[in-house]
Amino acid sequence: MDLEARKIEFIKDFLQLQSEEAISRLEKVLKKEKKNVIEKDFNPMTQKELDQRIDQSEEDFKNNRFKKTSDLLSKYK
Repeated sequence: MDLEARKIEFIKDFLQLQSEEAISRLEKVLKKEKKNVIEKDFNPMTQKELDQRIDQSEEDFKNNRFKKTSDLLSKYK
C-alpha cells in the first residue's frame, strides 16, 4: 500500500472514532511529529555565515543594490 492510500485509510479510521480521548492522543502525536519535522529541517547559520551575510548586505547597500520598501509595496498593490 502506497503512502497516499495509507493516509486515506488513516483518515477513514480517524473519522469513525467516537472517543474524545483517542482523538486527543492522536492530536498530541501529530503535533509532536510536526514539531520534530520542523526541528529536523531547521539548520541555523553559523556565526561565520551570519557575518558573511551581514558583510554582503552592507556591501550591497553601499553599491546601491537594494530596493526600497515603498517600491516593493507598490508592486503588490
